Amino acid sequence: MTLPDDTELDALAAQVRAFPPMSTQETAWLLTAARDGSDSARERLVDQQLRLALDEAIARGNRGLEVVDLYQEGALAAIVAVNEYASRGGSPAGLGSYVSRVISKHLDDVLEETAMAKETQNAMVRDAELYETAEIALRNELGRSATVVELAALLEWPEDRVLLVGEMLTAAREMYDADIAQYLDDETDAN
Repeated sequence: MTLPDDTELDALAAQVRAFPPMSTQETAWLLTAARDGSDSARERLVDQQLRLALDEAIARGNRGLEVVDLYQEGALAAIVAVNEYASRGGSPAGLGSYVSRVISKHLDDVLEETAMAKETQNAMVRDAELYETAEIALRNELGRSATVVELAALLEWPEDRVLLVGEMLTAAREMYDADIAQYLDDETDAN
């Protein structure tokens, strides 16, 4: 995969690929030292595994998060995986596959959480739009603001949901009104 030289992703790729591969003997020594508490050994093992974090992040790019963000999550998973593997006395031969599995699972979980959060956000936007439509329709029909009970009946929602969405909209309107007022004040001051 060839990317422009001046991107953040290229800088990460150069950084993680700068670590030469280690021999099985060196990996075994570092695993033992890490298990015995050596932070520098643990750091060297993690540095070697960051290539896997980058590969897994690139493989999942454009699925809800930027590759650089996925790499950061993968790097955290690599740290955890190396620490666990070393503390359990794992063999050098299995380190890479173990770290890869941990990173892969973590990134899949992060992408799933991101998708769920986005769906929740979209649902709240839809609820707000429905609420506003119902609020306007009832105001036009009744000649006054609708009560929570009336809105709940029209929307076929529980009253606590109507209250929650109403409070959310009120807060958003107040923030929006404050932003408009600030913008108008800034424009007046500029003239």
